[in-house]
Amino acid sequence: MRLGLKEKASYGLAAVGKDMVYMLSASYILYYYQDILGVSAIAMGIILMAARVFDAFNDPIMGIIVAKTKTKWGRFRPWLLIGTVINAVILYLMFAAPPSLTGAGLTAYAAIFYVLWGVTYTMMDIPFWSMIPAFTEGGKEREGLTTLARSCAGVGSALITVVTIMAVQALGAGNEREGFKWFSLIVAILFVVFTLLACICIKEKATVNVESPSVGAMFKALLQNDQAMTVVIAIVLINCSLYVTSNLLIYFFKYDIAGDEWHKTYTLFNTVGGGTQILSMMVFYPLIRKFLSTTKVFYLSIAMAVVGYGVLFAEMCAGVSSLPLLLIPGVFVFLAFGCLTVLTTVFLANTVDYGELKNNRRDESVIFSMQTFVVKLASGVAALVASFCLQLSNLSDNTDDVVTEAVTGSSVMILRMTMTVLPIIGLIIAIFVFKKHFILNEDKIKEINEKLKAKKEDLPQLNGETII
Repeated sequence: MRLGLKEKASYGLAAVGKDMVYMLSASYILYYYQDILGVSAIAMGIILMAARVFDAFNDPIMGIIVAKTKTKWGRFRPWLLIGTVINAVILYLMFAAPPSLTGAGLTAYAAIFYVLWGVTYTMMDIPFWSMIPAFTEGGKEREGLTTLARSCAGVGSALITVVTIMAVQALGAGNEREGFKWFSLIVAILFVVFTLLACICIKEKATVNVESPSVGAMFKALLQNDQAMTVVIAIVLINCSLYVTSNLLIYFFKYDIAGDEWHKTYTLFNTVGGGTQILSMMVFYPLIRKFLSTTKVFYLSIAMAVVGYGVLFAEMCAGVSSLPLLLIPGVFVFLAFGCLTVLTTVFLANTVDYGELKNNRRDESVIFSMQTFVVKLASGVAALVASFCLQLSNLSDNTDDVVTEAVTGSSVMILRMTMTVLPIIGLIIAIFVFKKHFILNEDKIKEINEKLKAKKEDLPQLNGETII
């Protein structure tokens, strides 16, 4: 029985809600506790780093729990609903810190609820993606639903990027602390409603196996696959560069650009940037891919990002505050990262075939679990870097007043260099590693596929061959 509109729409809505919650936490938790509530930037950086690394190791454990679950409602939906409800409550409490808490008590509150948020998000995220085989027939239907869900997740992230600061200002009547509390409640409610609809509309099949590789299996597969190792290093460097910038962007507009309308300028920049990144993945990458190989698109994308960051840094140092002028290099950066998001996934998929031929073992689930792991690791590292920047630049404790005058001197220079020069260094290192070690160009992939096909057909003339 093929999927109907009801199942597709409900699953897509659940993806929207899921990534709205993720983006709210990923993009604004540092700003909420460090800038609004005044928690030490270094303390927040350590909390975010430790929690994300713990969360990355927690993924395989949740996968094992889901795999062993058997209920009359299925294997996935109970955890999906339970995890969503608990995570929604934690999300609200995380952005509704009691005003009576200060100092060490507030820091402890932030640490406890952020770790709990990560654990409960994993509780619903693992079954959400793992359940696709449980209600699809495979082939084009499964691929189509996965694409739909990824696109809807992107919409959820973009919505939070676009509306958060304006909504916080409106809901809190200028008081950001109150605004975040009410906005997180709205997002939490939508999250539960969307997931509940998916649980009601989607019916699981009776038997679906769940592969849940351990952390040890992930690292073993990585060490035995030099191409996967190369791609993973590139993913860490690229994502660290992007996340450092995204974590600090709000501080740039609030303290460097400043002015009474800084939140409107920040929102508009994010709106154009988020739209550009989505169009890059859906339109620009497929278009440019018609003319260039994947490796050439990769190099072009890195070059675009480096140039964009360089021009943006020059504009910052020149005191440019015009939004259209800032958007010109910004668009280059967002276009580049949109392409790089697609490319790293493609490259990682190709390393599965390479590993199968080299090691006589297809580590598909293990390799893609590693992608989730390293993206979360990069998020934690970037948060720690951003927190050190904020500590050094002394941008904190502006909790209630609108910033109408730009901060001057060394503080903004540290901010500018961290969010532009540091990503340039990371991207250049990524290029160096990629160029030195990556061999899976299109001709090599074609050769690998031919050898795998021949191997499956037991052609004797290929016995003993390697591709190294």
